[in-house]
Amino acid sequence: MLDPKFLEEIGSRISAAIAASPAADIEKNIRALLTSGFARLDLITREEFDIQAQVLQRTREKLKALEARLDRLENPPPPEP
Repeated sequence: MLDPKFLEEIGSRISAAIAASPAADIEKNIRALLTSGFARLDLITREEFDIQAQVLQRTREKLKALEARLDRLENPPPPEP
């Protein structure tokens, strides 16, 4: 049977080899590139989007109420005889 220490040593050597390889640098560079690209896109989070959607909905409701009030003020019902 294989010795667990042997397997741990092989795993640590593989990890060290990968960390020292150009793959780690490539991953770091790609992450930095993607981060700067997303920053330039001026993206917002879903939470920010949902908050703004709620604000817009409340604004529409207020506008509708104000339009109805203005209509009642500009066009009052005729007086009853």
